[in-house]
Amino acid sequence: MRFDIITLFPELFAPFLAGGVTRRAYASGQVDVHLWNPRDHAEGNYRRVDDRPFGGGPGMVMLAEPLARCLAAIRAERGEPEDAQAPLVLFSPIGETLNHAAVERWSASAGAVLLCGRYEGIDQRFIDRHVDVQISLGDFVLSGGEIAAMALLDAVARLQPGVLHDAGSHAQDSFNPALDGLLDCPHYTRPEVWQGQGVPAELLSGHHAHIEQWRRQQRVLFTAQHRPDLIDQARKAGLLGAADEQLLGQSAGRTL
Repeated sequence: MRFDIITLFPELFAPFLAGGVTRRAYASGQVDVHLWNPRDHAEGNYRRVDDRPFGGGPGMVMLAEPLARCLAAIRAERGEPEDAQAPLVLFSPIGETLNHAAVERWSASAGAVLLCGRYEGIDQRFIDRHVDVQISLGDFVLSGGEIAAMALLDAVARLQPGVLHDAGSHAQDSFNPALDGLLDCPHYTRPEVWQGQGVPAELLSGHHAHIEQWRRQQRVLFTAQHRPDLIDQARKAGLLGAADEQLLGQSAGRTL
């Protein structure tokens, strides 16, 4: 898959693409990333990409024309037919909140063009004419779309075959359908006792069935404590069994 990123700060992506376990996806080309600076497509000695907003107010607004030229260059290089062009994605507060289901869809796609806004925003005429999808990371504002683009790339890259050390690692992630959309359970490692706290006996038993039962119980309790909305979703989808409901009933009215 290929992701073309429109950003005024392409240098921010260099350490991100070269570090961590997901670098394998970028180095191998499984997730093929191309960086584009709209300033390279601006006119004049100063290569201006922003201007003051009509109507007054603080900040600057990104110009439509350099973005349009940059997008045209990307479309030409990708060489896709007009009826099968990669979607242009804008990271924006009005977009749909990124979640695991959306990440899975993107991880199985051919990629996209990611637009990282800056300043007060982007000329709405460019958005109306060219943007296909808008995505939000949540109800807060960032200085630009670069961090959001990295978040999407990282989430997509780790789902590609061979990227993680253990092929089944992501199947145990929070929100994964393999875990019925619940949060992952707590994890422990050596030493067995740390600052007076021991590891749960079930994890030391060597009994795989008991271990899996304990992990399921902890996922249910952990999710009920921290994200009860996910419990409601799992219940509505019929993903909670009788043992899960009994556990939740026993835990009701006391601290989890």
